[in-house]
Amino acid sequence: MRETRKNAPSLVSTETAAIRDIVKNFNATGTVESPQNVKIASKVSGRIDYLELREGDKVKRGQVLVRIDPRQIEAEVHRQKAALAEAQYRLAQAKINQNSTNVGVNAQIRQQEASLSSSQADLKQVRQNYEAQQAAANAGVTDAAARVKNAEAGIKSAQANLDNAQARLNRIMDLYQQGFVAAQDVDDAKAGVSVQESAVDIAKGQLNSATAQREAAQQQADIVKTKGKADIAASEAKVEQARASLEYAQANISQKSAYEQSLSALQAGVDAAKASLRSAEAQRADTVLVSPLDGVVTGRHVDPGAMTTQGQPILTVQFVQQVWVTISVPEEISAMVHLGQNAVVSFDALANRKFNGSVVQYNPSADVQSRQFMVRVSLDNKQGLFKTGMFARVALEIERGKDLVCVPREAIKQTNGDTYVMVVESSKDGEVARRRNIVMGMSDSGFTSIAQGLEAGEKVVMLSAFPVRDGAKIITGDDNKRPGAGGKRGKP
Repeated sequence: MRETRKNAPSLVSTETAAIRDIVKNFNATGTVESPQNVKIASKVSGRIDYLELREGDKVKRGQVLVRIDPRQIEAEVHRQKAALAEAQYRLAQAKINQNSTNVGVNAQIRQQEASLSSSQADLKQVRQNYEAQQAAANAGVTDAAARVKNAEAGIKSAQANLDNAQARLNRIMDLYQQGFVAAQDVDDAKAGVSVQESAVDIAKGQLNSATAQREAAQQQADIVKTKGKADIAASEAKVEQARASLEYAQANISQKSAYEQSLSALQAGVDAAKASLRSAEAQRADTVLVSPLDGVVTGRHVDPGAMTTQGQPILTVQFVQQVWVTISVPEEISAMVHLGQNAVVSFDALANRKFNGSVVQYNPSADVQSRQFMVRVSLDNKQGLFKTGMFARVALEIERGKDLVCVPREAIKQTNGDTYVMVVESSKDGEVARRRNIVMGMSDSGFTSIAQGLEAGEKVVMLSAFPVRDGAKIITGDDNKRPGAGGKRGKP
């Protein structure tokens, strides 16, 4: 009976070698980004009077987004107007009274000396305040930079865990294809990869947050620096004005040269008052914040009635009618990437639907740490399907073989260095399986091309309940039906 079972034909599933294209893709994962991401920040400090937008609201270019309480700045505008009128009046009086006497010169000198001393003291205080504020701002930048380094270290750790999980998955897949492990083991390994991919995404999110904090800290430091220099320049101008007034008082006002110096000093006062008025009016205009682009509000960082400071982000507006998916490409693939190259993008969150995009940015300089090149794929988003921050899978076609003889990868066997397939041949006693050595060509995710050893239309054995020997009798089932011992084996 054993001999009868041994000689009985084996039930096998077969596949016909067919002509098809083999496409070699480079697969990568990335994150959806906006081509334009604008932080709407106030240039002045004050209470927010108007802010009605929330996340998800659409905005138009030039639309009013925020209004800051202008009353304090309006008062400053009126004060500067009064100061300008006073300076202009003094200049006019000086021109009218050019023949005035030197009476009260000593009193004027004492007054201007006191004014100069006061201006110099103010200048010293302004410089001290600037140094203290600059030191505090620089400390904030340093602290934010440290958080960025910590976040980068977190990404490296998460990526290492992901690499380990992927390596384990590859080993499990090899064992599975050889029949040493169950499909559940493959699923568990895949789940491990997914968990580590999520950890990498979380680490990247932490890096983005830390980078944003560092940029905000640097922006605040720049604001402190700019404002401090402006305050110092204004105080220096006041010192120079006071010194000029003192020099005028010390001169003989009846002399022409002294008179001309007086007019110059007064004219400088008028110019300074005009500059101060323009500055106040500019600040008043800065109390109204408008959108610089057509887009969507993706972040609201404060609420109406809250106090805001210079440079503090209030809203984030993003252009989302077109989005980018940013991926990293290794050195060996970078030469195959070019602008305009087609890409297929899918999203786990969109039921793995596929979308066509194209390469719009390619950084020719690799990251010195990872040796990876940054590539951005553009997607049309007029329907609003893609949200910034979404996880995406990108396939770039880097090589295509046309009209090749192909079989499923499962049909190819390797033993003792030989690569072969079991070809179905007809004999007088029925169908038999013949071992035939082959030379493999290109492969994709499901098929391998046969460079030598097989012709299109020939049938090859895919799966069988028991190992099939060369010359063994077989019974072929329908193509793609793969019997297994004790039942069908599921695909991973």
